[in-house]
Amino acid sequence: MSIKYHIIPIFVPHVGCPHDCIFCNQRKIAQEKANIDGNSIKDTIDSYLSTIPNTNEKLEIAFFGGSFTGIDVESQKKLLEIAYNYKNKGYIDRIRLSTRPDYIDNERLNLLKQYDVDIIELGVQSMCPDVLQNSFRGHSDVDVINASKLIKDYGFTLGLQMMVGLPESNYEKEIFTAKQLIDLNPSIVRIYPTLVIKDTYLEKNFYNGDYIPLSLDEAIEICIDLLMLFNYYDINVIRVGLQPTDNIAKNKDVVAGPFHPAFRQLVEEKVCREYLKIFFKYNTEIKNIQVYINKKEISNFVGQHSSNLKFLREAYGIDKVKIMGKDINKESFFIANEGINYEIKTKELTERYLINKGLVTMN
Repeated sequence: MSIKYHIIPIFVPHVGCPHDCIFCNQRKIAQEKANIDGNSIKDTIDSYLSTIPNTNEKLEIAFFGGSFTGIDVESQKKLLEIAYNYKNKGYIDRIRLSTRPDYIDNERLNLLKQYDVDIIELGVQSMCPDVLQNSFRGHSDVDVINASKLIKDYGFTLGLQMMVGLPESNYEKEIFTAKQLIDLNPSIVRIYPTLVIKDTYLEKNFYNGDYIPLSLDEAIEICIDLLMLFNYYDINVIRVGLQPTDNIAKNKDVVAGPFHPAFRQLVEEKVCREYLKIFFKYNTEIKNIQVYINKKEISNFVGQHSSNLKFLREAYGIDKVKIMGKDINKESFFIANEGINYEIKTKELTERYLINKGLVTMN
């Protein structure tokens, strides 16, 4: 059973990033928020600590928003000292930060080790040189490989982030990137569909007709295969889709692209549908069923607006589905029919799905 962490987010000014990536408007935003106010950060942490309920969840301070190791060293020390003091006193359990692959070296990692940082996430976005170049990333795929190895050599937990739908990318390149990330054996991965955000180069390209974003359905279909791949190799995907905020929403800063506030659920319910397709391909005689499933997986099984239940009715004539949430492992669920229980092992069906698509080979 995985340990749950309650995140205390600290948003770092984007002064640490030397590039204007094609999809990012944080440099413009950061111009008004370039100062790092230690007292304000302490107040933020104290506020979270005072309102977080007393549960079994552990606590984590996470630095978001900028390329942390690109900030000047004194500012890094200022931020790390604050987080370290809370960890050293037992108020929080771990420290996380994100940065760029080309801003990782021995000197920087020694500093992070000194302040007991636990997790380093790299904004990889793609492992295809042409996609990186067209996205103005300013780093190479080799930088990703070298930085990932160094982070793991130092004993940090490695996280990698990728994007789908970047300029000049396509399905094959997304799969290539995922497989390259899998080879680097990170502990965690995030998957972000590319959105057209206000005040970015991508917005200009979009309005000029030089960039066509993925549709919501296209992004979901790609992310189904990516999520299946990472799950198959036991890599924890901690986010699929951009976190909705006051500004990251339609009719706000999102101009175009596959944005949905429940993007991950749309992907996961389609993954569940793929499992059902495989199962009912070989069990066509089953009509009325009872389903026993982990309580937290019920919504994925049902689907938004009962989409998976409609699919079962239209594809296989199954009109009656009784779903019961149980305290069982998420790696299996059970379909019962006329006294016969069928155990659906998601890892096995994931493998079959990936083999059918040519994404993995049979063991």
